[in-house]
Amino acid sequence: MRSLFKAAIITLPLFLADISSHADTAPIPTTAKPSVTTSLRPVNGMTMQQVEIQFGPPVNKLPVTGNPPISRWTYHDYTVYFERQHVIHAVIHH
Repeated sequence: MRSLFKAAIITLPLFLADISSHADTAPIPTTAKPSVTTSLRPVNGMTMQQVEIQFGPPVNKLPVTGNPPISRWTYHDYTVYFERQHVIHAVIHH
């Protein structure tokens, strides 16, 4: 019985390697293709001044809340979230 167990342990990796070599594979894209909506909005790390220079004044500036201070600027197509003076996220409106 013990020798049968040893034989199974020794041959199992070979069996699994043979199965995996015949598996179907599908490529998974690692980066999203930039679209008009993603390339035309602020990116993380930009300052408020850089955002206003590059994208113009926002439609609305909401008051600062919380600690650390988070502020929100709304534009026609997206909203930009700032932590202190830097962009932490830009969300496209649906």
